[in-house]
Amino acid sequence: MKNNRREFIKQTGLAGLAITTVPIQNTFREIKETVPMENKIKFLSPVDGDMLTGYDGKLSEGNLLTVVKVGAPAGMNLKINGIAAVYSAGKYSAVVTLKEYKNVIEVQDSVSGETTGIVVYRLKNVVNKYRLSLDDNIWFLKDINANAGKYKSIFENPYLGFLKEVHDTYGTKIHLNLYYQTDGFNLSQMTDKFKSEWKDNAAWLRLSFHALQNDPDRPYINAGYDQVTKDCMLVKDQIKRFAGQELMGPVTTLHWGEALADGCRALRDEGYLALAGYFLAEGADKVSYYLDDEKRLHVNNRFIWRDNKEGIIFSRMALVINTVKNEEIVPYLSSMRSDSHKPAYVDLMIHEQYFYPFYVAYQPDYRQKVMTAVKWAADNGYKPAFLSECVFS
Repeated sequence: MKNNRREFIKQTGLAGLAITTVPIQNTFREIKETVPMENKIKFLSPVDGDMLTGYDGKLSEGNLLTVVKVGAPAGMNLKINGIAAVYSAGKYSAVVTLKEYKNVIEVQDSVSGETTGIVVYRLKNVVNKYRLSLDDNIWFLKDINANAGKYKSIFENPYLGFLKEVHDTYGTKIHLNLYYQTDGFNLSQMTDKFKSEWKDNAAWLRLSFHALQNDPDRPYINAGYDQVTKDCMLVKDQIKRFAGQELMGPVTTLHWGEALADGCRALRDEGYLALAGYFLAEGADKVSYYLDDEKRLHVNNRFIWRDNKEGIIFSRMALVINTVKNEEIVPYLSSMRSDSHKPAYVDLMIHEQYFYPFYVAYQPDYRQKVMTAVKWAADNGYKPAFLSECVFS
């Protein structure tokens, strides 16, 4: 990826929670409306696919109490999950209890009996968790393979050795998104000599598909199902061979984060049920897959959302480390934590290339920047966790 590609824009996140106590109106409706229910009711918060956390309400006996708000004409007698809704300032609201991972929220018009509903998710294990993910990975594997006769451990590679230092210091769980090939090397050549060592470190290390290779830019923006499937299988098959199934999981970040819905379906069908990206509010490259502006901005605001139609979870990264100066990392993350829209899960990301002195955009303080970001997470009470450990239950 080109260096100017990675401009990360800070945006606001989760909306604050407000519970209304205005008495319900009992306006008599002389004429029963015949407009279909779905045309009269609009879910305002949450919306279909939202993944709710402890920041979205109050915890009570292990359940989440959250306010559901819907827009509808005044004078209706609405119930939300059987609870009489309160009308105020153009919307109805009621506090509902979410007990399960998957929850149906249903609005019923008590006059007509018509109902409409959405499906939302309650994440019990996501608050104050974080991971470190790294994109564009291939060069460290080329080095390990070239030195297979010399290295006694994969961690003799300087890059992977540094990442183990991060883990050993802070317990960080680390996710590497891999290319299939680079100049003079592809994953089919990767030695399986160290397979047992990869498996021994599977508790904190993940490997996943990223792309066929670094160039061209935006490789999957117009790619069909078959092309994405082909490239994904190339990488997955080799990860299994040289590292083992234990290093794999249901989360990845696609190179450039742009794809057709058909391409994302291919990733889903290959087992990648959650896709991370930037979901920028503005700029030419929003890293938001196939999402339209409304859904992209919703993920930008919520940080985690599930497209129920496609069965794919989208997760916004909190910070792309290589886009900021080291001295800017702590103030930025601290402002995000104190913001009313703070993310429950902090996804810290950086790219492999900036580690190397021979790279055109080498960052000499790469190690320091990663340590600064991870130390901030540890100092502020965040615990290491893979994204997959937080969004599927």
